[in-house]
Amino acid sequence: MTSPSTGAPSSTHEHPPPDRLDPTLIRLGVILVIGAIASMLDATIVSVAIDGLSREFDTDISTIQWTSTGYLLALSVVIPLTGWAVERFGARRVWLFSLAAFLVGSALCGAAWSVGSLIAFRVVQGIGGGLISPVMQTILVRAAGPKRIGRIMSIVAVPGHLAPIVGPLVGGAIMDTISWRWIFYVNVPICLIALLLAWRGVPRDQDDPARDAPRLDTLGLCLLSPGLAALIYGLSQTSRPEGFGSTPVVLSLAIGVVLLVAFAAHALRTRVTPVIDLRLFRHRPFTVATLLMFLGGMSVFGAMLLMPLYYQQVRGKSALDAGLLLAPQSIGTIVALTYVGRLTDRIGARPIVLAGVTIGVGGTLAYTQVQPDTSIWLLSASLLIWGIGIAASMVPIMSAAYQGLEPAAIPRATSAISVVQRLGGSFGTAVLAVILQRQIAHHTDGGRPGPAALTKAFDTTFWWVLGFTALTIVPALLLPRARKQEPAGRAPEPTAVPE
Repeated sequence: MTSPSTGAPSSTHEHPPPDRLDPTLIRLGVILVIGAIASMLDATIVSVAIDGLSREFDTDISTIQWTSTGYLLALSVVIPLTGWAVERFGARRVWLFSLAAFLVGSALCGAAWSVGSLIAFRVVQGIGGGLISPVMQTILVRAAGPKRIGRIMSIVAVPGHLAPIVGPLVGGAIMDTISWRWIFYVNVPICLIALLLAWRGVPRDQDDPARDAPRLDTLGLCLLSPGLAALIYGLSQTSRPEGFGSTPVVLSLAIGVVLLVAFAAHALRTRVTPVIDLRLFRHRPFTVATLLMFLGGMSVFGAMLLMPLYYQQVRGKSALDAGLLLAPQSIGTIVALTYVGRLTDRIGARPIVLAGVTIGVGGTLAYTQVQPDTSIWLLSASLLIWGIGIAASMVPIMSAAYQGLEPAAIPRATSAISVVQRLGGSFGTAVLAVILQRQIAHHTDGGRPGPAALTKAFDTTFWWVLGFTALTIVPALLLPRARKQEPAGRAPEPTAVPE
């Protein structure tokens, strides 16, 4: 075989131009996406199972919601360790470990014998799940290079957009036809296939990963993790009759605050890269964007706890029907994502986020007025609008967070934003579960709640979701007016892959 320009022999293994997606890179992306599918689906599969799990273990919503909160907390703790783990052990090893941990955690969850064991095993599952997405991005960024990163990320983001649609359907079908245990067991064959493919198809690290690896911020980890857990546990226990005056609540909140203050002092003084680099918050756009991600996490994750429960407990829908009724939110998000990025580049983050928040408030408003016979079509249209608002808010916020940051700070910023968003989800899930539980108790006076009492409880709780959403208007006003032009030759900022 000869070269058409020179007539010289050309190698059949000649590399394609650097800006093309060659088959090797596409194959690597497919292998990694197969591994990420299980973790992407897991959160949405579990969302429609909360009501069934509550009945299975004969426990209340404020307790069973820890199957979601514990998982999100584990994600929050593990994500900051990704960069250190990859540099210390190598991306391939960490990828294999994350899949194995998620597999083991899923199998243990399926075998749980009590609500306490299920919550504990969900934490194990979250350790693996928290590593999967950032390690996948690291491997792909290294393999693709700056000229191809946008296209390869858009390919691997597709499962992230589809997961909120497919997950509730799969979870609902499993809950209605088999057993709740299979919402976790379904991950096992996927992870086994992903491990086999990764063992054969993910390239080994060329350099010794242990060389020049950074030190782990062990003290920061020991302060941050139990501090967050204590704070969220204290909030979840306010469902007790004594409320915030309960001894377990006071002790947990006090311990959480003390540990978090100690972590803040440590993070600002340590010479080791802290678990969450608080020095990044000196940069105003990053601070504002992070606050918005926290509030957004509270409203989005909290609402995703409430909506399936409303359809199942008030409307008497099956788990599968509840999953189908959640689909409009994801459709709205997918549609809006095709336009939001370009609009943000053209007119800046602030107007897009403000419009997104306004749309989100409008989409939530119908759920604050729900009745046992409220039109499903009205609620579905509202959910579609709410999904558009989510996309219009979250994408510009991520874009604004990186403006003005040095390239070396971007990995730490990405890690911090991911952690804060999931912490917001943990707080939102815990707080809204407590509010719903107290509202149900208030409207039933200790008796068995009927449809009317449940409706009033959900109405009040959805007002809190609307409040969390509307609150984001304040920090959104502080976002940059327009996107600054990038210096010539600077690589584009990485795009976060939705989970």
